[in-house]
Amino acid sequence: MQPRHHPGTRPQGGSRSPLGEDSHRSEPSGRALDVIVAADSALLRAGLATLLEDHGITVVAQAADGAELQRKARAHRPVMAVVALKEPPAREDLPTLVLAADADPDVALDLLDDRPSGAGYLLEERIPDVDRFIAAVREVAAGGSVLDPAVVSSVLGRRTARDAFTEREREVLGLMAQGRSNRAIAQQAYLSERAVERHVTSIFDKLRLPPSSHTHRRVLAVRAHLQR
Repeated sequence: MQPRHHPGTRPQGGSRSPLGEDSHRSEPSGRALDVIVAADSALLRAGLATLLEDHGITVVAQAADGAELQRKARAHRPVMAVVALKEPPAREDLPTLVLAADADPDVALDLLDDRPSGAGYLLEERIPDVDRFIAAVREVAAGGSVLDPAVVSSVLGRRTARDAFTEREREVLGLMAQGRSNRAIAQQAYLSERAVERHVTSIFDKLRLPPSSHTHRRVLAVRAHLQR
C-alpha cells in the first residue's frame, strides 16, 4: 500500500456526503478532539493539519514515520491518529483513520481486527470531499468504524448465496460499514427510518449480537460479516 504524496495546496470542500449525518456527534468522554497526524510527505502532513484545524480539530503533533508517531502519541495522548504512512506502526489501542492510495481489503480488515474501537480506512482521493473526510475523523474518534466504499464493495462482492442476509440487508450493512447513521441510510436507500431500524435489528439478530451497553453493535456487525 503506497500512499500518494499530495501537492501542498489545501484540499477544497466537496459536496456533502451522507457521512456528514454524524459530523456533529459529541467527542468521547467529553474530551476535546485532539489528533496526531502522521504522513511520509511533509506537504501532506501540513495540508491535513491545516484542514483539521480549520474544522475545529486540534492537531497536537505531527509525525513523519511510525516510530515518531508512537513516541509522540505517548507524549501528547491524543484522542486519535490520522495516518498516511507507507508502513503504519504495529497495533495500537489509539483509534486510527488510515489514508491509503489504493483499496486493499485485507489491510482494511486487519485494521478492524487490530483496533478494539475506532478504526477507519479511506482512500486518499476522498480527502477533497471535506465533509466526508471530517465526518470520518469524528466517527473514528467516537469509537466507530469507517470503511471506504471501494473496500466495502470489494469485500461484499466475495459473499455467496449462502449468506443469510437479504439483498436489502446487505445494502444496509454496506452503508453501515461506511459509518452512516440510520437517517443517512434511509436517504440513500430510499427507505423510511423505521424500515432501516427493522433491517438493522434483523442484521443484529442474524449475527447473534444481543443488546449491550458495553459494545458498539454496529461496529461488531460490520466486523463479524466482513471478516467471515
